[in-house]
Amino acid sequence: MELVHEPGAFRAACDAARKAGRRVGLVPTMGALHAGHLALVDAAAEAGADFRVVTIFVNPLQFGEGEDLDRYPRTLEADLEACRTRGVDLVFAPAPGAMYPPGFQTHVQVGELTERLEGEHRPGHFQGVTTVVTKLFLLTGPSVAVFGRKDYQQWRIVERMARDLDIPVEVLGHPIVREADGLALSSRNRYLSEDERERALGLARGLHAAAQAWAAGTREAETLVEVARGPIEERVDRIDYVAVVDPETLLPGAGVLQRGLVVVAAHVGATRLIDNHELGVDTPPPVEL
Repeated sequence: MELVHEPGAFRAACDAARKAGRRVGLVPTMGALHAGHLALVDAAAEAGADFRVVTIFVNPLQFGEGEDLDRYPRTLEADLEACRTRGVDLVFAPAPGAMYPPGFQTHVQVGELTERLEGEHRPGHFQGVTTVVTKLFLLTGPSVAVFGRKDYQQWRIVERMARDLDIPVEVLGHPIVREADGLALSSRNRYLSEDERERALGLARGLHAAAQAWAAGTREAETLVEVARGPIEERVDRIDYVAVVDPETLLPGAGVLQRGLVVVAAHVGATRLIDNHELGVDTPPPVEL
């Protein structure tokens, strides 16, 4: 496995792999890798990528004022070992100055998809995401890129961006990977105390309750929101949103639904967590209500 820190070296390695007839698979991450990230590497292989690259970069542009940029976990040596065990070919771990050199002033902005949910609660966040992902796509070149659907809105935004800008990257979304008790894997889970981790299961319990209601025939958006919100509200310290939206447009669901995505963002202690479930499509979180 090769480790590079400079954008030029990363681009050259990806170009050389394609020239040798290999298909490049890209997994962009902020490090602190867990089983969910490694599942994305496997998914890239399943999509036909035989040259798999992981980027590790804590992107300052996507953190707002008062967010956890300074304390975000940085575990490069452990991340590299995890990549080796998964057969990763190349890791790109740039410094902030390599991605945003002095005088940097260009940003990429997607429209309507970014305005609700996370976009409303984290102003500027998605502009930071789309800017860095555009840079990574341009450095990687034609490839397949895999994103986790725990960050569902991010996946849809990146997919839209690549389509709108004719970037030659196939963007895939991979189902959420969960702990045995239903908690969605996240690098931020390591912030949680034992008590907070137990309370964080409220998110999965709320999604599970909505999935059960859907399976029983409930199709009214407002009812599904109420069903999901109950178990969450009992356990978390603050809810940013619980909503049912269209899985593609992310517009709020209304009336009788044909399809729906339940999305949740809530705070447990000092940690902000997100989760989601596509009704009738995803496997419900394995929790005890």
